[in-house]
Amino acid sequence: MTVTPYNNTSGKKEQVEQMFDNIAHKYDFLNNLLSMGIDRLWRKKAIRLISVYKPLSVLDIATGTGDFAIEALKLNPTKIVGVDISEGMLEKGREKLIQTKLDSKITLMKADSEKLPFSDNSFDAVTVGFGVRNFENLEKGLIDIYRVLNKNGTFVVLEFSKPTGFPFKQVYNFYFKYACPFLGKIISKDASAYTYLYDSVQAFPDGENFNKILRDTGFMEVENHKLTGGIATIYVAKK
Repeated sequence: MTVTPYNNTSGKKEQVEQMFDNIAHKYDFLNNLLSMGIDRLWRKKAIRLISVYKPLSVLDIATGTGDFAIEALKLNPTKIVGVDISEGMLEKGREKLIQTKLDSKITLMKADSEKLPFSDNSFDAVTVGFGVRNFENLEKGLIDIYRVLNKNGTFVVLEFSKPTGFPFKQVYNFYFKYACPFLGKIISKDASAYTYLYDSVQAFPDGENFNKILRDTGFMEVENHKLTGGIATIYVAKK
């Protein structure tokens, strides 16, 4: 079943773009509030996992306002590019880069994750933070990511997952199903965006199901790192 943010006739990709354009003005504030800052620790761990491979070029897909791309600066690469389908999110990201004087180190551009505007074997590492569940066609997006990765390149996905143990499962379900949509609606004024957050996580094939999809699309050496009782997972794979 395809989960979409809005109940209209446009495709998932168009609806996701509309949703992020709608909430871009409050995205960073809400992200920090709802995650209580723990997402920053998750991104730091993901970058540490990549650091052993010393990538010189990094592509961050579904970059949003650029937080994962900024964290990737710790890898000391020669090139970082962040792409997203939401121009609203990218605009906020560019403002952030200018304010932090990082705009000369990171390039943000609008692009479709399923049709990346890069040649084959262009990047040593590709990252996606909380974005693969928003792909309209997951396999198609993964195949194009595989294409732009260099041989022996590293693919890292940070994504929400479904905890199974007590008490994380119970706390997670209450917080993500009820508290997040309530706060998100009040602050962002978009009633659907944070309901979609819960629904899309429930629909995403996490854990071993996602491992299989990665292998089926060509990736090797797939490994998982569960975070905070399984609320999120880092997936690492090689080309």
